[in-house]
Amino acid sequence: MISSSSAVLPAKGELIAQKEKNRKIRAVLAGGLVLGVGAAVTLAAWNDSEFATGTFGAGHFNMQGSTNGTDFSDHAAGAPAQLGFSLSFDSLSPTDTVAAPFVLHLDQDTTNDAQVSVASATVSGTAADELSYSIVQVASMAACTPTATGTQIVPAGTTLDSVIGASTFTLAKSTAPGTDPGTDVFLCVQVTASSTIAQDTAAVGTWEFLGTSTS
Repeated sequence: MISSSSAVLPAKGELIAQKEKNRKIRAVLAGGLVLGVGAAVTLAAWNDSEFATGTFGAGHFNMQGSTNGTDFSDHAAGAPAQLGFSLSFDSLSPTDTVAAPFVLHLDQDTTNDAQVSVASATVSGTAADELSYSIVQVASMAACTPTATGTQIVPAGTTLDSVIGASTFTLAKSTAPGTDPGTDVFLCVQVTASSTIAQDTAAVGTWEFLGTSTS
């Protein structure tokens, strides 16, 4: 006898349908996993880079001097330019004044303007204490005379070992770089003997002009 409480087994057709459904679900899931992996690979491949580089170099700065306004060169501490003072510079009498021009400019490759100062002054010799000097800026070589006036750089009466009271002045860089130097600046160094200078004495004065770039 068959009990009425026994489980009813699914028909054969129903079992086949359920197996087919499960197979499709597994296929969809498997396909989803494949698609998911494929999407990740594709996204990882989308990238791009940009690179930039710069090359840098310093400018050039060089101040040169000339005693004749034509021949310019560099003058180091151990080889200063020899100023050409006016007549009687080597046979001064009391209260005499002699003068010498000195011309400065920036060379043709300098890339910055300059501010120039009289940075130091030194003197040696037996007449060192009997001489004083001044420096004025003048318009030309010819304008430098013992009585010349102009823009005062160092005041008259300054001892040969001093730069107290000195003013600065400017040098302009070239307006035609690589071809022409900057504008010449004409200085006039005036040296005066005291009223008590002794015979047969002498002295050597040396000045340092320091140029500093300003732009």
